[in-house]
Amino acid sequence: MPVVCYLVADLLSRVSCCRNQTDQNVSAIRFQQRGITRYLVFATVSLSLLMTGVAGTSIAVALEAIRAFFGTSVILVGWVIAIFQLGLTASMPVIGKISDVLGRRLTFMACVGLYTIGSAMAALSPNIGLLIAARFLQALGGGGFLPSAVGIVAEEFPQSRQRAVGFFSSIFPIGQIIGPVIGGWLIHSFGWSSVFWVNVPLGLLVLVLAWVLLPAGTPRKGHIDLKGAGLLSSSLASLMGGLSLIAYAETIELRVLVGVLLGASLFLLLSFLRHEATATEPIMELDILRRRPFVAANIYNVIFGAGIIGVISLVPLFAVNAYGMTYLESGLIMVPRGVAMMVTSFLVSILMMRLGYRWPILVGTCLAALSLVALSLKPDQLAMLGSGLDSIAMLSLILLVMGVGVGMAAPASNNACIELMPERVATITGVRGMFRQAGSAVSVTVATLTLHQSTTITAGFQLVFIALAVALFASIPAILIMPKSPKTVASRGDAGSA
Repeated sequence: MPVVCYLVADLLSRVSCCRNQTDQNVSAIRFQQRGITRYLVFATVSLSLLMTGVAGTSIAVALEAIRAFFGTSVILVGWVIAIFQLGLTASMPVIGKISDVLGRRLTFMACVGLYTIGSAMAALSPNIGLLIAARFLQALGGGGFLPSAVGIVAEEFPQSRQRAVGFFSSIFPIGQIIGPVIGGWLIHSFGWSSVFWVNVPLGLLVLVLAWVLLPAGTPRKGHIDLKGAGLLSSSLASLMGGLSLIAYAETIELRVLVGVLLGASLFLLLSFLRHEATATEPIMELDILRRRPFVAANIYNVIFGAGIIGVISLVPLFAVNAYGMTYLESGLIMVPRGVAMMVTSFLVSILMMRLGYRWPILVGTCLAALSLVALSLKPDQLAMLGSGLDSIAMLSLILLVMGVGVGMAAPASNNACIELMPERVATITGVRGMFRQAGSAVSVTVATLTLHQSTTITAGFQLVFIALAVALFASIPAILIMPKSPKTVASRGDAGSA
């Protein structure tokens, strides 16, 4: 855990420095104490990201258990993940703006409270419908963790914002390392609902720490574009609902309903764009998003969300059905990906000023795409490629390579967006997250539809993996338009630098 080691070492050095001060250096001691508080704040908001990392991978491992428990289809169980991504899409840009306007502390605590309540409701859900509804409530809270946390850290570390924000990319994977192991054990020992119960005490702990440590902040004047968020989320929900119903559209009535939903999605999207063009303070500032680097970055974010965030959550389901793995085994193969993401993102965050943005994103995206191609191989082909390695080892190795790729691409792409408009860090983070979660939500919906329509789940996954690999390779032109490095952005002084 390199980030934890870094923070502990830095914290101890500051404490030691404070102890060695004389009475004549009281002001210096107080300065050191403020420095210690900054790292405690960093640890608090990082714990929220760790919680979501654990929860995300645990729920991915639990999908097959949930499907079996409720006796539902792969499409409906896919909505357990897809509705969460949809909720994140709707809430991230709004909460980013709320964080800018109302203050970080109040926003962050409200989000943690919603996430904790949603977790308890999910654990108590008696049917798949209520579980999906609880997951949406979870998402409304979870969507605020990243934008509000990034805003908090950016304010606490103004002189080292790039490095501090980059370290966030190495914290989330820690949850992805321990989440599959904890999730597999919890499901085996206590059932699928336990992966939701574990969030409740963690959420309460984060609430207490946030109340004690986070500065109250000063509210600023501003308008929150709830109408824009509603139009966007409704458009995506209509699109996802229409795609999901295609599998069941065997009657004229259902076919008409599919057409209505898809048409409504287009109408709501156009209404959203028209509203954003005239809104006083839109959640998406269209005049900025029209600039080439922003367009390129958000095209990449959609594809990143589809190929790296969304469908990857279905890998444990793939392992159980294609390779006959247990829940614990399907979780264990995800651990190398999390380890690689953590280590690689930590190194890239440190070296970002030297490496720039483009090369880490380009190399990381290609590695992730090649990993998807490898996952698409049939079990017998994978066995031949592995030269005697069993399926657990081979899938773990493939996901390790993917973790290296994601760990390279994530910190650089995160900072590339922020540096285009550093004074609006929380808002930009929310918009970036919105595009990624939109890509993730739609990809999960399309993937589960493909699985449902395919002759076997294994065959469906092969098609999905190949399609996403092609999409990631196709994002290379967009990567080449994004800012080359922090120095390039600073020297040109505008968002149009390439």
